[in-house]
Amino acid sequence: MRASPETTSLRRRVLSAIVLVAALTVLLFAAPLAVAVSGQYRGETVSALSRDATWIAAAVPDDQIEAGANAITLPTGVPAGLTVGVYSVDGRLLHGSGPASSALVRQAADGHPHEGTEDGFLAATAPIPGDANQLGVVRVATPVDGVEDRIEAAWLLMAGLAAVVIALAAVFGLRQSARLAAPLEHLTRAAQALGDGDFTVRPPRSDISEADAAGRALAATATRLGAVLERERSFSTHVSHQLRTQLAGMLLGLESALSRPAADRDQAIRTAIERGERLHLVIDDLVGLARDTRTGHQPLDVAALLAEVRADWHGRLAAQGRRLTITMPAELPPVSASPPAVRQILRVLLDNALVHGAAEVAVDVTEVGDAVAVEVADQGPGMADDADPFARRTTAGDGHGIGLALARSLAEAEAGRLILRRARPPVFALLLSPPRSPR
Repeated sequence: MRASPETTSLRRRVLSAIVLVAALTVLLFAAPLAVAVSGQYRGETVSALSRDATWIAAAVPDDQIEAGANAITLPTGVPAGLTVGVYSVDGRLLHGSGPASSALVRQAADGHPHEGTEDGFLAATAPIPGDANQLGVVRVATPVDGVEDRIEAAWLLMAGLAAVVIALAAVFGLRQSARLAAPLEHLTRAAQALGDGDFTVRPPRSDISEADAAGRALAATATRLGAVLERERSFSTHVSHQLRTQLAGMLLGLESALSRPAADRDQAIRTAIERGERLHLVIDDLVGLARDTRTGHQPLDVAALLAEVRADWHGRLAAQGRRLTITMPAELPPVSASPPAVRQILRVLLDNALVHGAAEVAVDVTEVGDAVAVEVADQGPGMADDADPFARRTTAGDGHGIGLALARSLAEAEAGRLILRRARPPVFALLLSPPRSPR
């Protein structure tokens, strides 16, 4: 997969920064070093010339200088490549090689050695002392080009080493830029996959703690989004089933009244209106739950909610000759949950007891530590011990499943739990948690 323009720009910036820093570092070290090398080579050459000039001046016999230019002979062992000349004190060439007249030699009339550059040569002078006065001057010179060639060779070597260092820095920069950009590329691809609906994205780990932290945050976000989306899809499916069930019951009652001439149609209409009102309440509650984003932070008035349950379900159970008993202690610890959500959960449990249960229906509220448990029980046959009443089932003749699955989903969304405490006779327990402290 090709790198994105953002990560390509990052790679270029990292590479450019590393190469620039390396080049500046090399320049800051190499420039003074080059100057020092140049001075060192010139100093070494001048020192060697001064030693040779002093040695030759000491080796030339005084009587040869006094005898004249033709009598002067230079000592053996003079290094090759040097230009050696013996001059008079006034700067005239007496013997050897060199300019006919030398200003550097005239400076040596003060009896001290001198060095400098003259006519393209690096030269050094040394006086020839006599018994009474100075007899002459020895001038030793070497071409400046030779010294500069040595300096240039040293500079070329230093430049080559600098190029190697910068090249190594570029290689290191390429590796570092790829190392830094790779996690961002993984995060970019993971974010794009998350945007396309893949909630299983897990960016690979790298050696960069900040990128790993961002990857873990993205993976956690993907997991939460996937769970929320799955819960929303399940919630929509369960809600549609609940609404269809309520609506189907109302329509079947009306159709039955129409199909039987002797039926009490007024009673059928009143029953349909009551069911329609209950359906309207269910729709209002479910729409409110779908829009509510403050899940699990609302205080719940358990007593008021159970009063609604008594008013809504007492008559429906009494019509079947069954009792509804509600027990609750005088004081309960505070709990937080959405009232419409708990109302829907209890509606599912009581409707399940009404349709599938038998005899008395009991709603018991107890204190469990700092939480509250609401239990709904009846005397019906219950279900098999290995059955999962909260698994969604849509097979014909099976009335359990979707409603209870919706109830559990609502309980979990409210930071609570809905469990089957006993299978036969059935006892369902809704656990409501205490208020959560704000972060």
